[in-house]
Amino acid sequence: EDKKAAMEMSVGTIVTIVLLVSVLVLGLVLIRSIFTSAKGIVDLTDDQLRKEIGQVFSEEKKLAVYPTSKRLEIPQGDLDGFGIWIQNTYTGSSATKTFSYEVVVSDPDLRRKCEVTESEVLSWITTGRTEEGIPIPPGEVSPQEVLFDIPEGSPLCTIRFRVNVNAEGTAYATDFFNLKIVTS
Repeated sequence: EDKKAAMEMSVGTIVTIVLLVSVLVLGLVLIRSIFTSAKGIVDLTDDQLRKEIGQVFSEEKKLAVYPTSKRLEIPQGDLDGFGIWIQNTYTGSSATKTFSYEVVVSDPDLRRKCEVTESEVLSWITTGRTEEGIPIPPGEVSPQEVLFDIPEGSPLCTIRFRVNVNAEGTAYATDFFNLKIVTS
């Protein structure tokens, strides 16, 4: 009987261990999916993008950047990006204003910490580095995309960018975001 009791205890212990490991693995998968979901603009559908715009502009802002954490991780060899939303907050006129924007590197230590030049980093922006003549009626929002194609072998580092928006040729708004290049 002692052998039978010892065997039942061993089986019970093994079943408990298997269940605990299963729960641990499922928990880790859930946590990973939460933290990796829709970090970049490429992952979003048009409806999701409009929902994000509504959340971002619930307060009166001239410019917003998505992801709202202002941090974007892109693996080497991948394509991803971020969104810019420009809102015309001018009051007292029903005329449409013309806006423009430019994305620039805003990192004085770029050469030292990443061993790349500003022009190399700007060449990674495949779409939306700058745009002129964006008509926006009063109170309306214009979404824009900035897409990066990070080449294989790029340095693993974080680079700060600044988005400068002009309205009718004069400075209107500015904001920043950080791009972190990670291993693929």
